[in-house]
Amino acid sequence: MFLASDDAFLVSGGTAARPIGGGLPLAPIGRLARWRLAARGIDWVPDLGARIGSRDWWRGLATCSTLCAATIAMAPGFHQRIPATGPAPLTGEAWTNARAQAITPLALGADSGRRLAAGDLVEHLAEAPERPSVELSATVGAGDQLARVLQRAGIARDQARAAADLVDQATDGEAIASGTRVALTLGRRPSRTMARPLEAMKLRARFDLAVTLTRTPQGFAMARQPIAVDRTPLRLQGLVGASLYRSVRAAGAPAKAVEAYIKALSSHVSVGRDLRRSDSFDLIIERERAATGETRLGKLLLAGLDHGGRKVQLARLAGDDDDGQWYDVKGQSERRGGMGMPVAGRITSSYGKRMHPILGFMRMHKGTDIGAPYGSPIHAIMDGVVQFAGRSGGYGNFIKLSHGGGVASGYGHMSRFAVRSGARVRQGQVIGYVGSTGMSTGPHLHWEVWKNGVTVNPRTLKLTSVALLSGAKLRAFRHEVQSLLAVKPGR
Repeated sequence: MFLASDDAFLVSGGTAARPIGGGLPLAPIGRLARWRLAARGIDWVPDLGARIGSRDWWRGLATCSTLCAATIAMAPGFHQRIPATGPAPLTGEAWTNARAQAITPLALGADSGRRLAAGDLVEHLAEAPERPSVELSATVGAGDQLARVLQRAGIARDQARAAADLVDQATDGEAIASGTRVALTLGRRPSRTMARPLEAMKLRARFDLAVTLTRTPQGFAMARQPIAVDRTPLRLQGLVGASLYRSVRAAGAPAKAVEAYIKALSSHVSVGRDLRRSDSFDLIIERERAATGETRLGKLLLAGLDHGGRKVQLARLAGDDDDGQWYDVKGQSERRGGMGMPVAGRITSSYGKRMHPILGFMRMHKGTDIGAPYGSPIHAIMDGVVQFAGRSGGYGNFIKLSHGGGVASGYGHMSRFAVRSGARVRQGQVIGYVGSTGMSTGPHLHWEVWKNGVTVNPRTLKLTSVALLSGAKLRAFRHEVQSLLAVKPGR
């Protein structure tokens, strides 16, 4: 085999070669050169994804396997760390220049890195000077007093007391609402061991009044800034829908007003069962709107419900508390229905004949036993007067209430009393606590009811009480109802 140049063609088969057309003969090629030429024409790294199973593919697979085996053989091992060296830390001028150009959080001491040295005109201070004044903000907590709030802010006791007394005069002793923010300005103090003097103070003393206190040579001077307040009640109307409570809450009534609304209607309508989606509610709530934008809602004034064409409208006398009696628009109050449970628990023995748990024979059980944890509060089922409170044989600690109309109720086996004989109690008032005194096998309440001196089953007794307004009270009540009904619904 002979090499052919670009300008000559060689023939083989003899010991010498001559170029066609003339020219000088070329030297013969050795065996190593022939191997190199043959190796150059071989593709040692073919695409293993193509022509799978061919001769070239197997050659490429052998190459890949050989390289992987050589790498694993020469590797130091996966369990050994490869030694490496980190850069040398910067020092001197190089560190200063790098710090000046670095982005570092302020909390880690970031700065420009370049500062001028102090000259001869710089005077070193023994201590840093204080600010001439300090602006602070304090908040009045629930049950807190203004004087204590000021003392916690760092004001001296005598100044805090003097400022609080001036605010009390402006509010006529009314407590400042919790959550009120107090803006304070404290002045310069003569020494670090003394409290800063109060220079100015501003707060919302009442919903309709803001006050500002400033220091004068004669003491504190107070300026009052009255705030105009619109006291038009809020009237909400809408459909009952799937839930009366949720519908009224969605209309914008606060939770306490909704609870009072449902409680007022419960004596006239069965709120849980009788209401329909198409029924409509109507309630009026106290509302105060300040000129500064704040709104404050108060107690429920009127509770109305249109139940299948039957309209119920209830209101209270002006000045009555939240537990006051509700009257319809004619000035009549009617409560009817069965007696509620005087204690939260479960009935362990009903009214009627039973086997006495202690005496062991059949005997008439004249009341209802309600099992409850020891010390549970016992409530009066109706308004009444405490006719007896003391020890009574097998009843143990016993209370008897007289409710009028020939109705009386008794409560036995109490652990202790909460009222005395002759006291007047309201419905729902706590009169005692569950115990196990007298003939008792465990803590429970023996509840007994009399109608005209004869014991009756308290779970079947239906009660109706009616109260009527008359005279000046009735006229004032009707005038109040008319003014409430004249309020237009909406926010």
